[in-house]
Amino acid sequence: MDETTTSGFIPVDSYPHALGRPQANALIRSQPEDFQVDEQLRFQPEGEGEHVLLRLRKRNTNTEWLAKQLAEFAGVPYRDVSYAGLKDRHAVTSQWFSVRLPETQVLDWSRLQSDEVQLLEAVRHRRKLRRGALAQNRFCLRLRELDADPDEMEQRLQQISIQGIPNYFGEQRFGHDGNNLLMANRLFRGELKKVTRHKRGIYLSAARSYLFNLILAQRVEQGSWNQAIPGEVMLLDGSGSHFQVEIVDATILQRVAELDIHPTGPLWGKGREQVTGAVAELEQAQLQQHQEWLDGLHRFGLSHDRRALRARVIDLRWTWLADNDLELKFGLNPGSYATMVLREIVEVR
Repeated sequence: MDETTTSGFIPVDSYPHALGRPQANALIRSQPEDFQVDEQLRFQPEGEGEHVLLRLRKRNTNTEWLAKQLAEFAGVPYRDVSYAGLKDRHAVTSQWFSVRLPETQVLDWSRLQSDEVQLLEAVRHRRKLRRGALAQNRFCLRLRELDADPDEMEQRLQQISIQGIPNYFGEQRFGHDGNNLLMANRLFRGELKKVTRHKRGIYLSAARSYLFNLILAQRVEQGSWNQAIPGEVMLLDGSGSHFQVEIVDATILQRVAELDIHPTGPLWGKGREQVTGAVAELEQAQLQQHQEWLDGLHRFGLSHDRRALRARVIDLRWTWLADNDLELKFGLNPGSYATMVLREIVEVR
């Protein structure tokens, strides 16, 4: 991992792969329809309340820009519009938004329709939409002009379906050429005085995501990214529930093999570190080189958390199409990146 960006940080592309660097290559996102995402909520809308939940299909459209358009259309402050997560601009995505609006006020939401935005559903709900409200994201990706050995590709896809992928944060978290990390570094050194709360949140999130990726890369190199080690904190798949494992017994091994639980890495901040033993030693050895960042994340008040080192690729299916194209369909838990699935399959053009 000796490659760095011009900002001096190690890019995601140079991190180790679980199955080795793919020999295949393909064209992706030649058109927005090649990258489709569908959000699935954890709950059913209640049908009444002071918030309107809108399910919109957007094409080549930025999430935050669309949220501002909704606020303007409804005549409400931007803070009264929320969404469960950011989605790629260069894609076709169905996404949920909420708008706080008195029940006595009725709007014709169909007027939102355009070439880039389509209204799929509008329903009342008692609470605003919050981050973490998604059960999963479903993806449909088309790899065009695939140059690959079909047998090797089938084997790789089967392995990913069985064992999942390293749950790296994607490049988009870090900004162009790692700029968000550069800004985080300036923030920690006191060189960045005037910064909005929103921007500060982006820089802090990028910093601890980068530290997490370094830990995960080390675990992938060791071959332990998908294994339980004594002293490990394990995360229940698809939830925030976690527990420490002092003894790795047959039950734990079975649950890991079935992708029911996953080993975790740190999202640094205030609070007590939970891992012990060899896991704690590994993380401390990796993080001690970044003490200034650890102190900064603590100073800015972020709470310590754990994130799964492994992402389960839910119901992975693939179809060979004409012209050497390959269609992939799968689900991911919120916070995992489809681009990290792709990096285990092909070199993307």
